[in-house]
Amino acid sequence: MKLASLKDGSRDGQLAVVSRDLQHAVFAQGITRLQQALDDWDFIAPQLQDLSDALNAGRETQAFALDVTQCMAPLPRAYQWADGSAYLNHVELVRKARGADMPESFFTDPLMYQGASDRMLGARDAIEAASEDWGIDFEAEVAVVTGDVPLGIAADAALEHIRLVMLANDVSLRNLIAPELAKGFGFFQSKPASGFSPVAVTPDELGAAWSGGRLHLDMRVQWNGNLVGSANAGPEMCFHFGQLIAHAAKTRTLAAGSIVGSGTVSSQDRARGYSCIAELRALEMIEHGEARTPFLRFGDSVRIDMLDAQGKSVFGAIEQRVVRTGAA
Repeated sequence: MKLASLKDGSRDGQLAVVSRDLQHAVFAQGITRLQQALDDWDFIAPQLQDLSDALNAGRETQAFALDVTQCMAPLPRAYQWADGSAYLNHVELVRKARGADMPESFFTDPLMYQGASDRMLGARDAIEAASEDWGIDFEAEVAVVTGDVPLGIAADAALEHIRLVMLANDVSLRNLIAPELAKGFGFFQSKPASGFSPVAVTPDELGAAWSGGRLHLDMRVQWNGNLVGSANAGPEMCFHFGQLIAHAAKTRTLAAGSIVGSGTVSSQDRARGYSCIAELRALEMIEHGEARTPFLRFGDSVRIDMLDAQGKSVFGAIEQRVVRTGAA
């Protein structure tokens, strides 16, 4: 099934079940928030599934046309946002561009940081920044929403705790990263609010595309209307989502409603393009000794989407525009 949180004037939105083709929706009566469903998933999910079945069969009399502009992030605020870096091609390229080797531990121990989760951006919300000098960048990712995850869980068992899958734009302010990391205390200002797809999808809805804790579909990225990336999110994901969740839960439990990201989707096949500008700039550094492509500028647009085998959008597209802080 597919779920969305629609604007209703509150911080968390109104939970709606969305049709498979993303054309219609119906409110989940009595279940007002997605977090409510996640907190009592075993009881509530079957009710939502029945509603989904009726909606897709055309039997739901309360259905209405879905307006994607009214979609908030599926979880407009989350208990946790832990973002991994599971595509080692991306990590290796960025490090190589600055003359740094890949530590052996990167091949066995996932990278992960904890980002801001008090406000998640909807798929049509603007990317706000005060200055282009911050190095504004998009990062197209896959993300999962978990149920309750026990401390010390094994990677394969962790896969059973994935409730939903969605797309993410993990916005980065590249020129603020190095000064922050130099302090030895990690990201903060360089990682503003992330954006998410209009709809979150249960793994079973993805069919054969969801396999081995990975999503085997192309991540389609457009920058100012031009297709710049189409890397498949499955084959080169070095750590599957079970491993990422287990890494996050090594020393703590994860509450239902935690979000875990894949990191920037990346491919060694250069014909597949890129899912963030930093990767393109890294290639330019390696080949030409300097980065030639600028980061995002005010007015630029980013579109992130995934299509199924029939060419239909699975999650709905993230479509964001970069604006100066305070601008409409």
